[in-house]
Amino acid sequence: MNTQILPGSTLGMLGGGQLGRMFTSAAQIMGYKVVVLDPDPQSPAGVIADQHICAAYDDEKALDDMAQLCAAITTEFENIPAQTLAFLEQKTIVHPSSKALASTQNRNVEKNFIASLGIQTAPFFCIRRKQDIAEAEKVIAFPAILKVATFGYDGKGQIPCKTIEDVYAGFETLGEKECVLEQRIDLDKEISVVLARSQTGTIINFPVAENVHVNGILHTTTVPTSVHAEQAQKAIQMANDIAKGLGYVGTMAVEFFVSQTGEIIANEIAPRPHNSGHYTLDACHTSQFEQQVRMLCGLPAGDCDLTTPVVMVNLLGDVWGNSQPHWETLLSEANIKLHLYGKQEARPGRKMGHFNVLAGTVDQAMQQAETCFENLKAD
Repeated sequence: MNTQILPGSTLGMLGGGQLGRMFTSAAQIMGYKVVVLDPDPQSPAGVIADQHICAAYDDEKALDDMAQLCAAITTEFENIPAQTLAFLEQKTIVHPSSKALASTQNRNVEKNFIASLGIQTAPFFCIRRKQDIAEAEKVIAFPAILKVATFGYDGKGQIPCKTIEDVYAGFETLGEKECVLEQRIDLDKEISVVLARSQTGTIINFPVAENVHVNGILHTTTVPTSVHAEQAQKAIQMANDIAKGLGYVGTMAVEFFVSQTGEIIANEIAPRPHNSGHYTLDACHTSQFEQQVRMLCGLPAGDCDLTTPVVMVNLLGDVWGNSQPHWETLLSEANIKLHLYGKQEARPGRKMGHFNVLAGTVDQAMQQAETCFENLKAD
């Protein structure tokens, strides 16, 4: 039986970054209290939460306190130890489950799981020790990319490889930790599917998003996408099959490559709201964060329909330079929505915020987004 958790209850968030902050804000607007667990005293979510438990993710006393306070607990990123969720599951409601999270924390485990569902991935090979590399050459064609199997995100822990010698050197650079070697795809586009899956298994999908990455970090997301309707539908079906296979409850995303020949190739699972879903904050009836609250609380899903074409632009610390960006560039435009994450220090490559451009067409939105992004940069 699906028990609904209603406003006035307290929800828990493991992780205090920007995704946790936007969940906290959505939950508070709906009338919930939020307890955030994060070791950073200045974490973006912690500073706006009703209570911030400033402790490590494996601190059992802190986890006990959180379980006592919260009717249900969720997470904002996949690098929370699965054992933490397993510990909490014995004491309160936790979504997504420790089992679902564990399947996404290691790239090799994740890719094998996706392949087990009959869903295409880029050719890949698991490298656990230097001796494995010679075997990889028989399976993977170059160019390829070497990725650390755990704790890699936003292009970190990834090394492009043109030859097998690059793989040996890259493996050494990455500390000889477990890696995955992936064959590069002849890429046409990158897309993502953000969805919400309920405790009863009902899935609702947000519109497919088209993404552009710069240096391994998302730069822009455009909706509606330019991919064909059949391709979009295929990606949605794959993402839904992955969510079902994980027994997933909550908001999640799957990133896909679209090859030059039109193949849809699964790249990565994000068991949480996703950077490419930030457009939903202003361009959909329901945001991905409200949907996360609804799924956690056993409520029906909100309407995912798009209300306007949109381009989302990520704002990294690089935009700050030696001073504040020219915010007036954005704030003087009536159709642009600015979201800043409350981070204390701007650093190159660090996600500091984003803005959404709402316009009559995608082309209009993109043109305005590009102009404003250039004019925004600090001197």
